[in-house]
Amino acid sequence: MLDLLSDILTNLSMRGTIYFRTSFTKPWGVAVPRYENVARFHFAHRGNCLVRVDGLETPIDLAQGDLVIIPHGAPHALFCGHDPERTIMPLDTVLETSGFDGSGVLVYGGEDTQSETQLICGHFSFDPQARHILMERLPPCIHLKNYGESAGRWMEATLRMIGEEAGGQRMGGDLIALKMSETILAQAIRTFIEGNDASAWGLGAFADKNLSRALDAFHKAPANSWTVETLAQVAGMSRTSFAVQFQKAMGITPIDYVTKWRMEIAKKILVTPGSSLTDAAESAGYASDSAFARTFKKETAMSPAEYRKQQLTGSSQV
Repeated sequence: MLDLLSDILTNLSMRGTIYFRTSFTKPWGVAVPRYENVARFHFAHRGNCLVRVDGLETPIDLAQGDLVIIPHGAPHALFCGHDPERTIMPLDTVLETSGFDGSGVLVYGGEDTQSETQLICGHFSFDPQARHILMERLPPCIHLKNYGESAGRWMEATLRMIGEEAGGQRMGGDLIALKMSETILAQAIRTFIEGNDASAWGLGAFADKNLSRALDAFHKAPANSWTVETLAQVAGMSRTSFAVQFQKAMGITPIDYVTKWRMEIAKKILVTPGSSLTDAAESAGYASDSAFARTFKKETAMSPAEYRKQQLTGSSQV
């Protein structure tokens, strides 16, 4: 059985991709466009730069060893700080000018070779139909300073190995970098949750020792007959205290959380070949197909049959 965070990210069908390693020299700047259902990351393997994220007033100072995650695929610019209005170019322009073909290192910029910035850049894609409050409520960006130190030596070694393997010449290097990158988002979110900012973004239950214990138990057995009382028992709290603290920490009731996640599980079953309405209902903890169908329509504005048809039609067109 998967733990709480692992279960959420697995159900969201997270897939990591390394899309380039850079060698930028001053003056340089790259404007990255918006992407849907994607979280971007940039790790400063060597040197530093500024990161300006759409919607944030102040650029992030990304120092060597820092990691920035842009969870919602917002437009952003990476730049050296020199004359940004003139030096920041669209990503497509940078790729064309540099002659980068998707392999090796993206080399771009001016002639100041003493100021090289090496970034490891990649993204995590998600199933466009999958939803979870954890991903939806993450801030526009997560800046983890001196990430190797904050996440532990293991993660620092992982990121540095990715830097050495990505775009390198040794056999299997790209695949090694790709697989290792899939650990980064989980580690970054865990670090964010264990920090002091989770509550400010309506994710306090994940950081609370008692509340998160109840969430973990639910995610390991979502089809069980969960009630506020049974969740409270797992949390080691009274029913009233658990309900009040959960609502305060998350802005929704415990049963709202349970229902929303069960519907996400049911969505996957509905589009699985050979599955039935009963299979989806049982996976979501419903003994009655009709009760499940009513809840599903309330949550998604579609009947299970309509949802299945929509998804299968879309898949066949693709």
